[in-house]
Amino acid sequence: MRRRFRVFLATAAAVASVVCISAAGLAWADRAFPPPLDHSAGLSRQVTGEGGALLRAYAAPDGRWRLPVELSAVDPDFIAMLIAYEDRRFRRHHGVDPLAVLRAGWQFVSHGGRIVSGGSTLTMQLARLIEPRDERSVTAKLRQMARALQIERRLTKDEILARYLSYAPYGGNIEGVRAASLSWFGREPRKLTLSQSALLVALPQLPEARRPDRHPGEARIARDRVLRRMHEAGLLPQSEVGRAALAAVPHRRQTMPDLAAHLADEAVRTRPMDQEIRLTIHAEVQRNLEKVAAEAAGWLGPRQSVALVMADAHSGEIIASVGSTGFLDDQRFGAIDMTRAIRSPGSALKPFIYGLALEDAVVAPETLIDDTPANFSGYRPRNFDLSYQGEVTVRDALQRSLNVPAVRLLQAVAPERLLARLRRGGVRLDLPDGGAPGLAIGLGGAGLTLRQLVQLYTIFPNNGAATVLSDGIDPRPPAPLDAPVLSPVANWETLDILAGVPAPQEAARLAIAYKTGTSYGYRDAWAIGFDGRHVLGVWVGRADATPVPGMAGVSTAAPLLFDAFARSGVELAALPRRLAGIRARSRADLPFALRKFRPDGAMGEGPLMASAPEIVFPPDGARVDLGAAAGAGTAQPLALKLQGGTAPYRWIVNGRPLPDTTRRRNISWSPDGAGTSNLTVIDARGRAASVSVVIE
Repeated sequence: MRRRFRVFLATAAAVASVVCISAAGLAWADRAFPPPLDHSAGLSRQVTGEGGALLRAYAAPDGRWRLPVELSAVDPDFIAMLIAYEDRRFRRHHGVDPLAVLRAGWQFVSHGGRIVSGGSTLTMQLARLIEPRDERSVTAKLRQMARALQIERRLTKDEILARYLSYAPYGGNIEGVRAASLSWFGREPRKLTLSQSALLVALPQLPEARRPDRHPGEARIARDRVLRRMHEAGLLPQSEVGRAALAAVPHRRQTMPDLAAHLADEAVRTRPMDQEIRLTIHAEVQRNLEKVAAEAAGWLGPRQSVALVMADAHSGEIIASVGSTGFLDDQRFGAIDMTRAIRSPGSALKPFIYGLALEDAVVAPETLIDDTPANFSGYRPRNFDLSYQGEVTVRDALQRSLNVPAVRLLQAVAPERLLARLRRGGVRLDLPDGGAPGLAIGLGGAGLTLRQLVQLYTIFPNNGAATVLSDGIDPRPPAPLDAPVLSPVANWETLDILAGVPAPQEAARLAIAYKTGTSYGYRDAWAIGFDGRHVLGVWVGRADATPVPGMAGVSTAAPLLFDAFARSGVELAALPRRLAGIRARSRADLPFALRKFRPDGAMGEGPLMASAPEIVFPPDGARVDLGAAAGAGTAQPLALKLQGGTAPYRWIVNGRPLPDTTRRRNISWSPDGAGTSNLTVIDARGRAASVSVVIE
């Protein structure tokens, strides 16, 4: 008895040793030869937009469309059908299903050593996909089983399923359920029909033999087999199976989404290590504006192109960017992103000239101004139609985009000050080499991009402050701008004038304000409009800057602007309301000095009896500590001193006149609080001087 017990103990010890050694060996092998689960390098790069919508995808390095997928983005009915058809005990086994293996073994023996059913689980199929081999043998099957056990030790069931759905073959160079759904149905797999789900379940088994575009009959048979199996398993009623079997299978592949091509290419060049790059683009708005640009190719010349940029003026996000009419159109140089090309803006900068003049109280909207031939030290601007209107109101001059009044006002406010205000909007104009800013910049004698122009126009929905545009390529938030471009009052008055510009003939009547521009020699046509939230800019021309006779902003770009706004899909926001304290004033209600614009003698008006007024304190740009930042109520009074000019004087603070005129050159003013204030004084002859100070 004792001998038997000793033999038993020795045998048990030997078995235990073998088991331990085997377990240790398996553990070592598992660590030494892990499954290749790092799959990111083999996936397609993708550029997505707002909400994760796919804008553009790029084939993987091996030329396959292999898009990553998350289970939350796949129709749950498809996932349930896949598991029921391929691996019913997927959630219960550990990579290998013993019942399926026994079934496969019995079939192997009963069919003379021929593999009939592999007994593969979804985990085993994933193992085959990440280490593809053409071999079909018992050895290969055992290798898959070992890999499946390793995979189950490292990944959760949902992670295994997501990997499988990223790699499963669906015919040709399509891999993964997302690429398959986009290629065969033109839709994301988030919501599939019953027929579509059944076809996608059937395709990976024999992806080439069941390709719907080449073998539609085999694809239909395989799909219907899946539907019948689901009915037999009690998952689908016969009525639904019958309806799904009536649906046609797709007869051709759909093209992958290809939106915002210029922006997407720029994104992948800028961020070469990122698998997915999220942009601010709204896919539906982008798609709509690309259709507008594509249709424009039908009536534009064969070498003309269109560029469009739409931005959210509050956030600065670019929600659509069309770089050209046809990315692959060589005649139009379609590969060039014309939203970033520096071009002459024509008259598109005039609103900023008028806004600065309104802020300086040089004019009011109903002030009369001369539209007559003028000589500005050798510079003789002419109107677009070569005619002159005589005396017109400032409102009418801007709405009709008259050139001479704009140059008169630019001389009054100074080109250097206009450039400084545009820099507040984050934009530096491209000036001629070695050239100082002159009066010609008001009519397009400088360069900027469509993006920059859209950024400048964000001031109108934003109470005079510009918002830096962002497309998401740089993930860092843009630095905010320091100061507004225009005061709120001047901004609203300019906006109100632009809101009165008539819509182009036969264009949709939209509640937007807009301005057009045409560069010298008919090289560029512009239209830029805005509602209470969105800014949309349109450029038309030739990328090689060749003139296009007859092309003009009002007749070419403006109809496109209205068409694009109407079809963009965005909900128009109401234009900003009149600010408190601003009232409409007729010319008769204006102070005498503002009833007609009277420029200095440089305009050929003759020498004045006295020099123009000049504010000598506070100086422009000064920071004055009056205790306003301490929060102790109203700030201390500030002394205002001027010299020159002809009494009486009218002081205007932040666009609002002080109650009374004065004949004194020194007065006191009490600010309401801390912040930037714009101070303007106008003398009896209508001459003005302005400074901007920061009250602290």
